[in-house]
Amino acid sequence: ALAKMTLPTGYYWDWGDNQKRRAEEFAGLGLAVFLAIGLIYMLLASQFEAFLHPFTILLTVPLAATGVVLALFLTGRHFGLTAFIGALMLVGIVVKNGILLVDYTNRLRASGLGRDEALLRAGPTRLRPILMTASAAVLGMLPIATGLGKGSEVQAPMATAVIGGLITSTFLTLFVVPAVYALLDDLAGLHDQVLGSLEL
Repeated sequence: ALAKMTLPTGYYWDWGDNQKRRAEEFAGLGLAVFLAIGLIYMLLASQFEAFLHPFTILLTVPLAATGVVLALFLTGRHFGLTAFIGALMLVGIVVKNGILLVDYTNRLRASGLGRDEALLRAGPTRLRPILMTASAAVLGMLPIATGLGKGSEVQAPMATAVIGGLITSTFLTLFVVPAVYALLDDLAGLHDQVLGSLEL
């Protein structure tokens, strides 16, 4: 709006120092998020020796983002630099739930179980360790999120973002990841059939 205005001679407008600093900080952290996701994908691809299963696990990242937004909205806190750092931490934390599910499902399938049966068994079996690790992280962040200590109001948005992201990703992962695993497995099977027919 200001760019369309014709200002008198000798007058100009510009962003404030705080706004410029915030834009620089967020630009650097945005790149850090993409690098973190890329490095995690390469690590998972080498671990599972597949290209599709890492996508299933990385689906937990946007599931956590919904919890971050909801937690900050309910607590009335702003999405500032510390909350962004909390979201960056979540990229590495929340994928563990997907790893537990996908890895155990693959092991069950390797032992001879069908895909659907392996998924139905992996969920209840891995429910306890998933809930225990998520609960430990949430309870560890709770004192910071309350913001009771002196100067802790700066770090409170970070802890709030981590808690919200962990809670939503933990529960949504148990339902969404098995469904996406089955969908991508069907796509992989269809891809193999097409390649087989082309070779024939």
